[in-house]
Amino acid sequence: MQKTYKKYFAVFVLPILTVYFIAFLFPLISGVYLSFTKFKTVSDAEFVGLSNYAFVFSDVRGFLSALKFTAKFTAVSMVTTNLFAFILALLLTKGVRGTNTFRTIFFMPNLIGGIVLGYIWQIVINGVLIKTVGVDITYSAKYGFWGMVILYNWQMIGYLMIIYIAGLQAIPSELMEAAEVDGANKWQVLKNIKLPLVMPAITICLFLTLSGGFKMFDQNFALTNGAPRNQTTMLALDIYNTYYKRIGFAGVGQAKAVVFTLMVVAITFLQVKLTRSKEVD
Repeated sequence: MQKTYKKYFAVFVLPILTVYFIAFLFPLISGVYLSFTKFKTVSDAEFVGLSNYAFVFSDVRGFLSALKFTAKFTAVSMVTTNLFAFILALLLTKGVRGTNTFRTIFFMPNLIGGIVLGYIWQIVINGVLIKTVGVDITYSAKYGFWGMVILYNWQMIGYLMIIYIAGLQAIPSELMEAAEVDGANKWQVLKNIKLPLVMPAITICLFLTLSGGFKMFDQNFALTNGAPRNQTTMLALDIYNTYYKRIGFAGVGQAKAVVFTLMVVAITFLQVKLTRSKEVD
């Protein structure tokens, strides 16, 4: 068997490794190098040391403002999406008639692309705002913020709900029957049985919402495009604007992308480590 594996190793593994190097590893290494340079094209890159990174951490109205807005948005969205998704999962695992239909309906928004979602909700929110207060979503940053939260919740709740349903259905029925025999009420069952045993699903869902919130681009671009005055610009959109819309700032855009990547990796790693420590067998 080992000889067979070695015989076909090159046939099955080398093509994947080649694609991985070309599509991921080489661009990653190139991006890190270019973050230390000033360039218009890759061929004329001029090494400038840490000046790009110094600019990133002093960019109060750009990167730091986007970081503050993104962190606030992600924190709120993590709570709301997971809370509502878990509540729906609890309701749809009670054997109610039409459960599968409701699951499908709630999951469908996740199948729609981010750009399309952004424009759909821009029309909806602008219609409500113009009719009620006479302004659109770009009038105030608070409108853009809550518009983004509503959009993200609408897109993600159904997807997270499916994961929570899988976690709840994996709980052994014997435990639930034993709790019922012992006279445990619904809150005690939820706190002492369901939540501890569904922690692996909670870990996954928190990871998805945390990383997704920080990496959001399409929806932000379509819904507000940073208006008003870049107050609703998220990190990914700020990196895009720096790299493509500011002449001579491509190196700074690369530096922002590197900082952004390291930040997301560190935060999600800590989140996964923390929630996994709460999991029980």
